[in-house]
Amino acid sequence: MTMIYLDNAATTRPDSDAVREALYYLEDGFYNPSALYKESFAVHRALEAARKNIISQIADPQKFTLLFTSCGSEADNQALFSCARRGNFVTTEGEHAAIYNAALEIARRGVEVRYAKLDPYGCADEADLLQLVDENTSLVSVIHVGNETGAVNDIANIAKKVKAKNPRAYFHSDGVQAFGKIPFRLTNDIDFYSVSAHKIGGVRGAGALFRNKNKNLFPLIYGGGQEGGLRSGTENTFAIMQFAAATKKKFAALSEDLSRVGILNRRFRQGLDEKIFTVLSGECASPYILSVSAKGLRGEVLQHMIDDCGVVVGTGSACSSKNRYSRVILACGADERTADGVLRISFSSQTTEQECEEAIRVINDCGNRLAERTK
Repeated sequence: MTMIYLDNAATTRPDSDAVREALYYLEDGFYNPSALYKESFAVHRALEAARKNIISQIADPQKFTLLFTSCGSEADNQALFSCARRGNFVTTEGEHAAIYNAALEIARRGVEVRYAKLDPYGCADEADLLQLVDENTSLVSVIHVGNETGAVNDIANIAKKVKAKNPRAYFHSDGVQAFGKIPFRLTNDIDFYSVSAHKIGGVRGAGALFRNKNKNLFPLIYGGGQEGGLRSGTENTFAIMQFAAATKKKFAALSEDLSRVGILNRRFRQGLDEKIFTVLSGECASPYILSVSAKGLRGEVLQHMIDDCGVVVGTGSACSSKNRYSRVILACGADERTADGVLRISFSSQTTEQECEEAIRVINDCGNRLAERTK
């Protein structure tokens, strides 16, 4: 039985072309980029070229730079612990665990944390967020694309309004589920932006934090002074180079992939049995993520049934899989019976129509069988 993989918001299959392109830096170009001999300097130059190429996809290299990290969570943490050091920190109830749990630690350290509400589809309530911002706000962080419902926040517009209210406040966004999937450019009002390699066909072990060159940042990891002194530790050259290759490939096909994945998303919305499943993601959500609920059924049980039939889907964020009820889905206004039945279906550019047709059949069949058993 061939497995159909539809949990791409958790991680994606590494792009084989990008792996082959970067393999040299795993096998032959293994030199430490910080060493002084010519072989190492060649690797250093390749890393700098990769950095510029990634920046250019979404930002002006004259205004933004980026530092490589181990993952999106590290990039999120560095931005938060660097900037939310005084006054209050404003974020939303729809953030990834890397932001939400870091915020809990920031509160423990004495900084007030304020959470903006969500609309029923998972978007930040803009009016509620802006009324939380005042002259003492040190940082605002708003996720770009929600990792559970795919809700898209207009971070450029939100950042502009935040800066109008408090020009000294930093603005950060977790862009892990947006980068390489939806078209956008970083504006001058966005100070920091986190991305991750393994969500777009990269290998695990590489992420990045975009930084407006006019904004200061403090290290999270201290040591040998790599990444301009902002992220010490010997660079993961292979993962970074593979990330750069995967990024180039993703952005070259971004519009085409977005259109095709949108068709697959709509097919699921139309094909899932309405007697069992309710769609939670809004029509304007990223087409790469579709959240549904089999209300009254256990999503985890249904997930295992579907898996046994050769289809892999999620039950929400993989980083929050130990919790029965998703705090994000509850924050959207769902009751516990709805939150208990959540499945997250997420696509990649490699997902085919044939796979989707078979997955819809399997999910409907499993949903109906579980509903019969629970009557």
